Amino acid sequence: MSVQEEVELSSTNEFILSTSGLTKNFGGLIAVNDVSLDVERGSIKSIIGPNGSGKTTFFNLITGALSPSSGKIYFEGQDITRFSMHQRTRQGISRSYQITNIFPYQTTFENIRLAAQGCSGARVNFLGMLKKAGSYGEFHEKVLDIATIVGLDPARLYVPAALIPHAEQRKLEIAMALATEPRLLLLDEPAAGMAIEEIPEVIDAILRVKESYGDRLTLLVVEHKMDIVMNLSEEIV
Repeated sequence: MSVQEEVELSSTNEFILSTSGLTKNFGGLIAVNDVSLDVERGSIKSIIGPNGSGKTTFFNLITGALSPSSGKIYFEGQDITRFSMHQRTRQGISRSYQITNIFPYQTTFENIRLAAQGCSGARVNFLGMLKKAGSYGEFHEKVLDIATIVGLDPARLYVPAALIPHAEQRKLEIAMALATEPRLLLLDEPAAGMAIEEIPEVIDAILRVKESYGDRLTLLVVEHKMDIVMNLSEEIV
């Protein structure tokens, strides 16, 4: 398929993500076996299954953290199977992780700003300093907008992320993913490690994100807790 044909397909295809025969082997172990999946643009789709069934490996294939043994991955109609993780992020794919993946000694605000700066192409370091032309004010407003959308506590925005409650850390990770301006957001067990009373807080945050972004954002969720899946999903596979 030519580049022009892929661009034309992207503009008309109802599926933002498609996989065809996606397979991943680790030696003699088949972690993902011949998965063909279509994800409709603007939808919330959940993938369910027990621990160890290959859900996270599937996400790692989509994001480029792992290369498939066979099969194809299409994003917006374009074959991205051989794209690097960085290229896929630039295309508009972002994710959260089962284990919270934040900068614990940076503030909540700085965590989101670093993610936003990285997406913009500005060089950053862990002191949060801009390394090329860019507007601090622009990032400041973007961070506050995203923090509001996911429902982060304003009183904790300038507290080191290691010191905020676990539910706030999970929302922070979603906020960091949103700061990269994705069109497809992969959520890997978004309520992992949370107390039962904290789970509704994260479900509410995800639903607010979808309401705020509308059809501009597609959510693909991996989860094994059916109550969470039923509260979030438009389709379950």
